[in-house]
Amino acid sequence: MKQVLIVDESPLLREYLNLKLIENDLDVDLARNVLEGCSKIRNGTPDLLILDYNLGKNEYLDILKQKKMNPNAVNTPVILLARRIEPKKIFDLSAYDVKKVYTKPVSPEPLFKTVAEILRVKMKNIDTGPGVVEVHVNENVIFVEISKGLNRDKLDLLHFKIRELVELYEIYMPKIIVMVSNTRLTFSDTPNLQKLLETIIWSCKSKIRFIRVLTRDPFVRQFIESQNDYREIQVVSTLQEAVGGLLRELSGDDDVRIAEILGDRVLSAGVSGGTESFQMRFDAEVPAQKPGLEALRETLKDRRIAVVDDDYVIQELVKNTFEKIGVSVTGFSHGGEYLDGLAKERFDLLFLDLMMPKVDGFEVLKALSARGNSPPVVILSSITQRDTVIRAFQMGIKSYLTKPIKPQDIFRRAIEILDPNF
Repeated sequence: MKQVLIVDESPLLREYLNLKLIENDLDVDLARNVLEGCSKIRNGTPDLLILDYNLGKNEYLDILKQKKMNPNAVNTPVILLARRIEPKKIFDLSAYDVKKVYTKPVSPEPLFKTVAEILRVKMKNIDTGPGVVEVHVNENVIFVEISKGLNRDKLDLLHFKIRELVELYEIYMPKIIVMVSNTRLTFSDTPNLQKLLETIIWSCKSKIRFIRVLTRDPFVRQFIESQNDYREIQVVSTLQEAVGGLLRELSGDDDVRIAEILGDRVLSAGVSGGTESFQMRFDAEVPAQKPGLEALRETLKDRRIAVVDDDYVIQELVKNTFEKIGVSVTGFSHGGEYLDGLAKERFDLLFLDLMMPKVDGFEVLKALSARGNSPPVVILSSITQRDTVIRAFQMGIKSYLTKPIKPQDIFRRAIEILDPNF
């Protein structure tokens, strides 16, 4: 039996890869850090090494050097998983038999295809069908967007993504809204639909009555309402129904709180031209405690962050937020300064105001799109009009935070964007 050694700092990613590889009759060994990884390389002969590039400052090299020193493992091929890696370093890795570098978050189909090619085995349980899964958190409500089909491997990823966000935002009683859009399911999709519902229930360990399914697909409604195990799950046709019902379950009919989540701060859910079109992104602040500084320092080390805002106070807020963990932030007073600065420096994350003199935020987004080298963008704005928020998301931003902004919200967004495993 072929053996795969996985060395990765994320316990959830190790668990996921272990699950999928064992399903395909591979022997899997796990290590969580460089010491464990070097020990297992010295004492074993894996057929493949899957290695986290971001273990620590060049610590991945310690494992690769240990592999090269071991005559039994010197020719072991390597797949590298990296949140980011400089292209010039990829060439140097060829000396250590690094066959492929994949960027996190993990995309299962190409990764497992490479595993199969290297080990010369057949990965029999890989779903190549269509499917898009997105997960977002707002006011401790988990929004799961499903579109274009139900892909079983992405449903497995959904389990781990939900757990990742539940831990990050410290959500003790998850409420879940599942949005099924741009897809029409039939009887043949029943096993995958059941897997979707079971995955959500299992991942959140939530009471079923705290789950809402937002869909206009008659088959989805019929299936859920016909199953005794899911009879407490409510199927709704509007986001207002979904959020309002969940809040009434918890604290009575609180119209003010519903407005905080829906109002002008959430985009739209509607039907256009007879086709389902749910556009969901969320900007409200999530009340949670500040994560540990050591964890943040490890996650964001060496990252380059820019803030573009004509308000000097906002620039200082973002700078001070990251300064305490040793992350440098460069401030710009308007979009023109930032775009000029890109000739000298590239950034991993951009906090961007919309309304500024000279060159505003929308002009920056347009310019970045034309250049094709845009970093993830988080909007910091006092504007909450629905059309403005929709326009920003259509231009590719990652998140939208409404002023006034708290440091913990900036922390959480940065970690969620810059430290993805799924």
